Amino acid sequence: MMIGDGINDAPALAQANLSVAIGAGTQVAQASADTVLIANHLPKIIDFLALAKRANVKQIENLWWGAGYNIIAMPLAAGILSGFGILLNPMIGAIIMSLSTLIVALNAMTLNTPAKSR
Repeated sequence: MMIGDGINDAPALAQANLSVAIGAGTQVAQASADTVLIANHLPKIIDFLALAKRANVKQIENLWWGAGYNIIAMPLAAGILSGFGILLNPMIGAIIMSLSTLIVALNAMTLNTPAKSR
């Protein structure tokens, strides 16, 4: 991670995995950075990193949910239990698929809630 605000910081900002330019810095630094901190308030970077960590956790949760759903639902939809007389009604399958998508979307929306304080 690189934080900079000047012309001399631009090459390092461009090379960094994550780069943040300060809003009051030069246009060259802002153009080279991944993110521009509008307010000249450096503690906001800590909030930014905490949000990024929460977003990564949510992404992993949603991937596990989607994979788990598909591992269970696809064989059911294909009729794996038809030998036991259990068939999945296509309408029920569509509703369950919509609910799965809704759960992922609602889980992602929890990023809008404030982080739990330590």
